[in-house]
Amino acid sequence: MLLRALPRFGSRRSLHVFERNFMVYRSQWIMLVSGFFEPLFYLLSIGIGLNHLVGPLPVNGRLVSYAAFVAPGMLATSAMNGAVIDSIFNTFFRLKISHAYEAVLSTPLDVADVALGEVWWALTRATAYAASFIICMVLLGDAGSSWVVLCWPAAILTSLTFSCLGLAACTYLRSWQDFDTVALVQLPLFLFSATFFPISLYPHWLGALVAFSPLYQSAALLRGLSLGQFEWIMLMRVAYLVALAIAGITLAARRFQRILAP
Repeated sequence: MLLRALPRFGSRRSLHVFERNFMVYRSQWIMLVSGFFEPLFYLLSIGIGLNHLVGPLPVNGRLVSYAAFVAPGMLATSAMNGAVIDSIFNTFFRLKISHAYEAVLSTPLDVADVALGEVWWALTRATAYAASFIICMVLLGDAGSSWVVLCWPAAILTSLTFSCLGLAACTYLRSWQDFDTVALVQLPLFLFSATFFPISLYPHWLGALVAFSPLYQSAALLRGLSLGQFEWIMLMRVAYLVALAIAGITLAARRFQRILAP
């Protein structure tokens, strides 16, 4: 009875949606390759410019360079941006413009498979991009410790969370004009999630609000892993991101069911 009460997130047939996306993007490889240059441009701009203007910052009693402080936050931001593009912009096009999902549903796949397949595709790209970002961090000396390798699964978890949330949000968009609302949420997250400055520098009310941001939780988790500073609160951050991912994919599956299979 308990298993029947749980929402169904899809089946292994969802891998066919991943295969479909892979075949489409195979002819648009330049769009995939361009994503590998993003971390290099981010980290070079910080290391060449801001790192020399801003002095070392204290993180849990340890002084670290500004580049080493910002790099994990930029990794979290990169994971968020990639997930948003895949789960909102691209999904909206297939859902409302090309109506690709209607063709997919003429096969044995169902709407839950469609939702899960889009998450698999977003995670695959995120895995490759996160690896390239971490390699750039190491080569440029922005990794605080050898534990930076753990930032890879943490960045994938970040992409999973924002992919699921973005997929759910996409189902509420009615036209291209609604993407202004997406930017209205995405930009404050980028600027006010302790990406560039410690949360202790924010006003108390703003710091308390920022603490609920999934991007802040991700940035704090990645920063701790990069610097090799392990705390119990990291498990709470992981649990928070997982909970949001489950909530997002559950809502997305139900919304897809309502839109595509009324």
